[in-house]
Amino acid sequence: MKNKAEKKVQGEDLRKQLATVSTIILSTFQGITVEEDSKLRRSVEAVGGHYQVLKNRVAMRASEGTPTADLLKNLKGTNSIAYTATDPVALAKILTKVAKDVPAFKFRAGWVEGRVISIEDITALSQLPSKEELISKVMFLLNAPAQRIATALAALPRNLAVVTSEAVKANKFGSGGSEAVAAAPAPEAAQ
Repeated sequence: MKNKAEKKVQGEDLRKQLATVSTIILSTFQGITVEEDSKLRRSVEAVGGHYQVLKNRVAMRASEGTPTADLLKNLKGTNSIAYTATDPVALAKILTKVAKDVPAFKFRAGWVEGRVISIEDITALSQLPSKEELISKVMFLLNAPAQRIATALAALPRNLAVVTSEAVKANKFGSGGSEAVAAAPAPEAAQ
């Protein structure tokens, strides 16, 4: 069991982290095995997040004066939080997968970009495309017009070469070409 000084240090560390996060997902962990807990921590850390089991009083004190105070006030029971300063969608995806695989892990609420969200909102957040997927789609959309322009510009000389080749095959530029010009009526004669 931690003494007062250790709890104070833990609370100050948590306060510093809560001041910089963009997303927090509050959950319960009662009934999770040590193996499942370790796997959960590794999964959350893999997406740039942190997972922590909370003492309710320490969490409430640490959140005082931070934007997350509304989420962490009046906590009851066993609680844990997963939080990140980067991609809320990636964190929600990982935790939703864990919640499906581990029935003892249940969401309580969340906080994203200054707003407390419900369990349904966490599920909806997990279904959004990740930041990397969105960047990939935007890059594809930006690159597509450039590819079309390059294809069109490359087609001009190719098309000219094909037309010239067909004309030579049809003998339009060969020896018959000058006879066709000579046989044409002069412009003055047409008047």
